[in-house]
Amino acid sequence: MASHEEPAALLKLVPLTPFKPDLYERAWQSIPHPTLPLLATAHQKSVTVFSLSTLSAHSSLTNGHERSVRSTTWKPNLPPHKLCLITGSFDSSAGLWRWEDEGQGGSNSGLEVEMTGGAKEDAEEKDWELIVVLEGHESEIKSVAFSPSGQYVATCSRDKAVWIWEDIGASDDDDEWETIAVLTEHDGDVKCVAWCPDTNRSGRGRYSSDVLASASYDDTVRIWREDGDGEWVCVAVLEGHKGTVWGVQWESNTTTDHFPRLLTWSADRTIRVWTLKEEVEDEDEAPRHAFGGLRGIPNTMRRSLKEEWRCTAVLPTAHTRDIYSATWSAETGRVASTGSDGIIAVYEEEGKSTATTEDEAAAELDGDVPMKNGDTTTRPAASKQWKLLSTTPNAHGPYEVNHITWCKRYDAACEPEKRGVEEMLVTTGDDGIVRPWQIS
Repeated sequence: MASHEEPAALLKLVPLTPFKPDLYERAWQSIPHPTLPLLATAHQKSVTVFSLSTLSAHSSLTNGHERSVRSTTWKPNLPPHKLCLITGSFDSSAGLWRWEDEGQGGSNSGLEVEMTGGAKEDAEEKDWELIVVLEGHESEIKSVAFSPSGQYVATCSRDKAVWIWEDIGASDDDDEWETIAVLTEHDGDVKCVAWCPDTNRSGRGRYSSDVLASASYDDTVRIWREDGDGEWVCVAVLEGHKGTVWGVQWESNTTTDHFPRLLTWSADRTIRVWTLKEEVEDEDEAPRHAFGGLRGIPNTMRRSLKEEWRCTAVLPTAHTRDIYSATWSAETGRVASTGSDGIIAVYEEEGKSTATTEDEAAAELDGDVPMKNGDTTTRPAASKQWKLLSTTPNAHGPYEVNHITWCKRYDAACEPEKRGVEEMLVTTGDDGIVRPWQIS
């Protein structure tokens, strides 16, 4: 079997020109827009939105929070000329912001011109507008997340609570939100929340369509679902980490027949993969497993139903201190991580082939079929092995690296035919630099 040293030579991270301007202050995270060449970076009391085409600032969100903005998330499913972000702040509030270019009339072309610098001055003159402030947490908000449909927002806080908010407005532009759940089962500061992406399992009756995961200072991850009475309940507690769980991310694999797996990372310097144990059922049978479709079962019985999640993999050791952030590529299935030690590590699951046939590759590039997350054939119950492809030390010099994400490339250094297809990594650190990395 090949050693770690041998495959490490197959992958190298090459630093690209950092995003400009430097922020000159601690930056917490950078979140790519789901469809547009934009990247939102949370730092101090504001968010700077960068263009992925020019690697320079597009616009900024300021004067909305009294303390640092720790987290931000893009609202999905909006037309290209409308942008919406939610920010979570240490001032215990979350803010919903909108930015709109009415002159584009829904066309993506105008924004593309702007992203390449043609209308940058106009972009800077436009202001983000703070529309709604969501209040209720008793302490710092650590993470915010939109559900795949955009109907729900989850927030979590040092006050040990997870709040779920629902958009009850009559239209996309009617911003009216109400609290529908306050979840208080964690025993410590809740560090991160993440919604399960839409999958081909939704609507089959065995699962509610929205699933939320939360990670905590209490060393656990909890899985939440909405039951038949519209109440959000904890259906699983994932135990195994020996330190604060800094974050969670779902597998962005919408083509497999299995329910998405969950990636977690911790102060114990490990990254774990969790898999839902699914019952085998006849499609004609009534669902027995989770809350979706269980309205005929008495409430007391329904509450006793729990899901079994198992840790099916622990990734190879690469870090010497807390792992603050990890990211799971929807395109290749690779995982990258970083943290307090300033190291970037990249891992690959053995048996996950990143190659496709010529016909499949052409269909993916043309957008005729979704990009695959590696091998989407039936996954066995036994865990697959992960291998460490590379480690890059001192990614931000002596500074801690707070966040890492996979991101599509649109920059001028990328070959034109690969723009919007090829991936890069983006890291965000205490030095206030947002740094892109080419995979070589």
